[in-house]
Amino acid sequence: MTHGSDTFLTHPVDLLAFGEATHLEPAFAWTRNDLFAELSGRGYRSIALESDRVAALVVNDYVQQGTGTLDDVMREGFSHGFGEHEANRHLVSWMREYNDNRPAEQRLAFHGFDAVMETMSAPSPRRYLEYARDYLGLDLDLADLLGEDERWHRTEAVMDPAQSPGATAAADTARVLADDMLTVLYTRAPELREKTSRAEWFRAETHLTAGLGVLRYHKQAAQRAEQEARWTRMCATRDALMAQNLLDIRRSEAGRGATLVFAQNAHLQREPSSMQMGDMHLVWNSAGAILDTLVGPGYAWIMGSLGRDESIGLHEPEPDTYEGFLQTRIPTRGLIDPADIPDARTRTDHTPEHGLFPMDRATVETADAVLHINDGAAIRRPRENESREPLLAQRV
Repeated sequence: MTHGSDTFLTHPVDLLAFGEATHLEPAFAWTRNDLFAELSGRGYRSIALESDRVAALVVNDYVQQGTGTLDDVMREGFSHGFGEHEANRHLVSWMREYNDNRPAEQRLAFHGFDAVMETMSAPSPRRYLEYARDYLGLDLDLADLLGEDERWHRTEAVMDPAQSPGATAAADTARVLADDMLTVLYTRAPELREKTSRAEWFRAETHLTAGLGVLRYHKQAAQRAEQEARWTRMCATRDALMAQNLLDIRRSEAGRGATLVFAQNAHLQREPSSMQMGDMHLVWNSAGAILDTLVGPGYAWIMGSLGRDESIGLHEPEPDTYEGFLQTRIPTRGLIDPADIPDARTRTDHTPEHGLFPMDRATVETADAVLHINDGAAIRRPRENESREPLLAQRV
């Protein structure tokens, strides 16, 4: 038996998170699109993806006001290469069409909630801090203080603490200046809103918190600590910034409706995240664990599960695994109550190239629901006039 989300979500939530088991499987993004289309009919007014929050402002301008072109938006508005994904392009196009001729308060909003960094690199904070400086009308020479952007962005600045600018006097000064600007942004909020707009104030805050986030990440990268501890703190910092971004997004979306969040399960789960990086085993509190602590019942998480997809080399799971059990219960895709999933073995038939985080008992027990996809290759962009059963409908 599969169930609709109403079975599990017995109270309203502000943040409904849907996780994907691997970034390589497009079926999760196509399922997310279908889910958001249904939720928009239930009062949801925004979606937040695991992508650079500042870059996503370009996408939101397009879906809400039609600013720019779709090609430009997909090239400039996403990080981590996600702008190349067909499902993301389809989502942005659909949101623009949905918003056309609707009043502003009913338009869907697009957000990114990731920090402005990759695993192996992080940019200079300069342009984010300069945006806030210009909005506040301050006279600060940040370019001279921070130096060339490349010295921050290069991989060595993250991989080798000795080559990181994160613990330099310039970085310390920049953090103090950024913190001071954030104070000014708030103390002058009434005046600035009157002079510009509420949206422009939030835009400046988004840039400023992004710059502060980059500085904090570089500070962790510069720590002369044992490598496993150093990388653990960097992963924890990124997820903490994700959680902060989602809290800020909810503040900007207050009164408009709930937000659907989409990311890798490891960022959304209530349990601590873990990752094997070479011979290092990293464990840290995920954004989901932080949000569950701070938001409580306002946060819910649907765990994404994948059975097989031959197109990425992932074969049928063994019957005694969690995914193997779900294969027998869900022939295409559907929601299931975690309480209906018996104890099983964690699958081991995947490789690091799959980027797969398989199911285990702890994560299953802390999910509000599991959305299982039997065969990822079978879930792609719907053909013209093809209809699919609503994901949220209860069915047997």
